[in-house]
Amino acid sequence: MKIAVTGGKGGTGKSTIATALAMELSKKNKVLLVDADVDCPNDNIILSINLKKVKDVETMIPKIDKKKCIKCGKCSQICKEKAIVHVKGEFPVLIPEQCTGCRACKIACPVGAISEEKQKIGEIFIGKKENITLISGKMKPGIEESSLIVNDVKKYIKQRKEDYDYMIIDTAAGTHCPVIAALMNSELGIAITEPTPLGNHDLILILKLMKKLGVKSKIVLNRSDISNKNKIIQTSKKFNSKIIAEIPYDKKIQKAYSKGEPIKHKSIKEIVKNLK
Repeated sequence: MKIAVTGGKGGTGKSTIATALAMELSKKNKVLLVDADVDCPNDNIILSINLKKVKDVETMIPKIDKKKCIKCGKCSQICKEKAIVHVKGEFPVLIPEQCTGCRACKIACPVGAISEEKQKIGEIFIGKKENITLISGKMKPGIEESSLIVNDVKKYIKQRKEDYDYMIIDTAAGTHCPVIAALMNSELGIAITEPTPLGNHDLILILKLMKKLGVKSKIVLNRSDISNKNKIIQTSKKFNSKIIAEIPYDKKIQKAYSKGEPIKHKSIKEIVKNLK
């Protein structure tokens, strides 16, 4: 079963719950945990897993041949990422960190002055702990678009998914491209939220996104006792997305997190019971 642990708002406890869920499921199953928050991966820290690099993530980057270039600027005009800057009468200038390797500039060039080079944009790591295999992506600092690394991580795990009973994908916060890439083709999306106005606002966004992607959704309410949860309940009913567990604010959970230990709470067992 392929499960995405997600949630629009940052800091709601996605990684905390994803790792705890992986640990609980691993008692009787083989689990593949995928850290798809490639901007700031930390599942290995929570689980105290040593990682080994297995692959560089590379993408195409344009190389401009000044002997062929006629300074028309069409490569700059077509680039939606603004990775190519052109001043009239001058050769175009490439900003590598902005480039997503879409090849639009190469196609648009009327004189074939653009060829391809490779640019390293990230890395993929692997580590193991008992019945858990952790695969983690990490973006190179300064790179603009992280969904490219997420897509490469998903390609890497595709040939391994049959070896596991559960695949848990820990997504980044938000509803942007890398989150969409991580959510795609999941059988279930667990939205982690908290009973705050921002928590509810971003819960609505992530539930809308999962509905658009055709991903079945359920809700886990973290820090459930810090405020009134009526808005979360209303949102749950509106989207027909069941609240399957509530986790209270607890200093024991904070201490476990700071020690690199997955949380142990009865609510994690409730999540497991409600996966199907």
